[in-house]
Amino acid sequence: MNKNAILIELKEKQIELNKRINAIGSDFKKGRSQDFAEQATESENDQVLDGIRHEAKLELQQVNAAISRLENNNYGICSQCESEISRERLHALPYVQTCINCAQ
Repeated sequence: MNKNAILIELKEKQIELNKRINAIGSDFKKGRSQDFAEQATESENDQVLDGIRHEAKLELQQVNAAISRLENNNYGICSQCESEISRERLHALPYVQTCINCAQ
């Protein structure tokens, strides 16, 4: 995978995550039902959505960091041992920061 292809993939992921985060934020801004039973269900849904939004924000931070590493020519280098991260691992998780050995 070349640098431009990786950058395109990371930018697409960045857009996808931003859309997901914004959609969840919009859902939170919607009014809630007057029905008490419905409010209980909405509250449970809000907790799930908040967890999804939190995970999306964490993943977005990782994607942004990977874009920065790519722009600084540090992409594909393990942040712990400074070894090269395998192509297979980068293909599976293009924003990963550690080699498989350091991840364990």
